[in-house]
Amino acid sequence: MVIRKKDINKIFILFLFAHIIVWTLVPTLTNNNLPLDTIEALAWGSELKMGYQKHPPLSAWFLEFFYTIFKNQDWAYYFLSQLFVISSFIIIFKFSGYFFNEKIYSLLSVLILEGIYFYNFTTPEFNVNVCQLPFWSLTVYYCWKGIEKNDSIIWLIFGSVAALGVLSKYLFIYLLIGIDIFFIYLIITRKFNSKVFISLISFFLILTPHIFWLINNDYSTINYAIFRSVNDPLSGFESTKFLNHIIYPLIFLGKQIGILIPFLIMLYFIVSRFKFKINYKDKKFLFLISVTVLPIMLVLITSLITGARIRTMGMTPFYLFSGVLIIYLFKNKINLKKLKNFLIIFLILFITSPSTYYFISSSKNNERTDYPGKKIAQIINEEWKKNFSGPIKIAVGFGWIDGWYAQNLSYHLKERPIWKDKLKNEPTVGTVWIRGYNEIKDCVGILYKIKPYNDVCMLGKK
Repeated sequence: MVIRKKDINKIFILFLFAHIIVWTLVPTLTNNNLPLDTIEALAWGSELKMGYQKHPPLSAWFLEFFYTIFKNQDWAYYFLSQLFVISSFIIIFKFSGYFFNEKIYSLLSVLILEGIYFYNFTTPEFNVNVCQLPFWSLTVYYCWKGIEKNDSIIWLIFGSVAALGVLSKYLFIYLLIGIDIFFIYLIITRKFNSKVFISLISFFLILTPHIFWLINNDYSTINYAIFRSVNDPLSGFESTKFLNHIIYPLIFLGKQIGILIPFLIMLYFIVSRFKFKINYKDKKFLFLISVTVLPIMLVLITSLITGARIRTMGMTPFYLFSGVLIIYLFKNKINLKKLKNFLIIFLILFITSPSTYYFISSSKNNERTDYPGKKIAQIINEEWKKNFSGPIKIAVGFGWIDGWYAQNLSYHLKERPIWKDKLKNEPTVGTVWIRGYNEIKDCVGILYKIKPYNDVCMLGKK
């Protein structure tokens, strides 16, 4: 099978539209409620800040921007997530043009990512991991473009998108360390241009407000990450247990291999021979290693040193350029006559992934996406209007579980109450306090029970 050069852009655009339609439509049809992280970040966005307890602010900002347009229409946030995914695909497609003379290889570099479930099955949940995707892609793209052209404007853009990546999630720093290692290589080979330091201007200019927020808030975001690592045995490290430094890295490696199996199967159907020669003087190859392999290795080293159990979803952006790397590595061994088999596997994965999501989401009824958040918000709103005048201004939920119930109220109620995880003083007028499994025994307002889900304490002006 041969794809004509003039048809490559059409196929790529068709793929983008198909991806965004399918992965917006399927969760919209099957989920009763938005995923956990999306609801949480929407609640953060009810108060625009330069940072939040768990993460830097960018994911909440984007969600809040969409909320101002679409309000509490669930499909909009699935759509937002897919915009971030396909924008990354577009950037990768454009970036790969610097590495391949034939556009078909650029197309393959993106299509093969369908074999990695980070870019399909998990994407309906807009969270900090998905939020990183376009900035990870742009950072790599403008870094390479800056190296090639050495233009001041390009380096300023590079610094800007890198800062936005950090404001999405601190794990972004692993990519920047990988890039810094490549810069060290350029220094050693005397190919480094000091103009790259211009990027630090835009980088720190954008990050400075968040840094001040961190200082003024006792580094709460960083402290949360450390506290969670130390105290959550499912995701963190216990430095006193030596075996953690061996077992968790091995678990991490095993999961990464498992994630790549469909990806490697797709590769198998277009490569005639799995044999390649590494040229350690090839700047393009070393750059791709620096932005793909090195960040993953640095995460593995972190797990080895700290004994941390790495959460799989945190690796979402790390494989964005794996397609470009693997196609570049085997480009002389790719048999385009076998392209039909590759496309068949691609289509099988493209259909199987959303079908599996649809089946799982439709058959289960105990997931967060099954919670009747909209219905409960309507019940609370009706009960509120029976007893009080004025709007609900604050939705309070203490802790991880009750906090999520309150975050749902913040999203589903028309008044868009501000979510609070704690109250410094006594509840004020216009406050709804919601709990899950434990009864509210010290309610100073009206207590209302929504069985089997929630106890609600309402304090308003009659």
